[in-house]
Amino acid sequence: MNCLLRLEHITHRFGKVLALDGLDLAVPAGEIYGFLGRNGAGKTTTLRMLMGLMAPDEGRIELFGEQVKSVPVRLKQKIGFVPQEPHFYPWMTARQLGRFVGGFYPSWDDAEFERLLRRLDIPTDRKAAVMSGGTRTKLSLALAFASRPPLLLLDEPTTGLDPVARREFNDQMIELQREQGTTVMFSSHLVGEVEQVAQRVGIIQAGSTRFEGTIPSLRAQVRRIRGLEAPIEAPGWQRVRGDVYRATEADWDAAVLPPGAVAETLGLEEIFLAFARTDELKEEVKTP
Repeated sequence: MNCLLRLEHITHRFGKVLALDGLDLAVPAGEIYGFLGRNGAGKTTTLRMLMGLMAPDEGRIELFGEQVKSVPVRLKQKIGFVPQEPHFYPWMTARQLGRFVGGFYPSWDDAEFERLLRRLDIPTDRKAAVMSGGTRTKLSLALAFASRPPLLLLDEPTTGLDPVARREFNDQMIELQREQGTTVMFSSHLVGEVEQVAQRVGIIQAGSTRFEGTIPSLRAQVRRIRGLEAPIEAPGWQRVRGDVYRATEADWDAAVLPPGAVAETLGLEEIFLAFARTDELKEEVKTP
């Protein structure tokens, strides 16, 4: 699998709070990767690290085939970013913002930016201060794609949008990703949204990766067993939470369950809740 970015054993602390705890993930080139976790799970910290805004305390970052401790400017210029809450100079119009942002990217494409403004129905003469939230989010998408980046990071960009605007944004993002072949890492706590846009998901809980793979493989590995009188304790079987277990598809096929016990497949939301309902940032305990 050709991966555009890879994180291995990433640890990061904010004082006593362990925000990332041995995080591992790999994002394949040309795919949309859904980075799924509760608020506070470590998603934004991970994306800020990939943007070069902070460095890991421990671990390894591989980006565009290059191992780095922190992301240098020359690699930042190959990354587009759509934040949760876009912050623009309020007096600038969309075109003025395009000229400003374009100065930071050697690969900036003015003609593509103009095309995106038309396609996304973004007014060119309206100042950012009077744009709606949905329009500002679409402008962020246009600014990100106009530099034709090989990698695009989105940090819960649809938070605060109504369902129609959210669906419209996601549809447009998918179409643009297909047109340009951009690799996208899309963070969200909205399961349905990730299921709509992503080919592959990574589920993060308390700063650690709990699952990474395709959505069909996730459904095949994680199932609920109803009617168990005692927990399953066997090599290769992981009790995720309650009566939800994880095992390989081969182990499920070969499993002989106790009389009265029945395994059932789960939807992505039920699986996510099983992984994430106990989520919390960890506070390290120091021994004297």
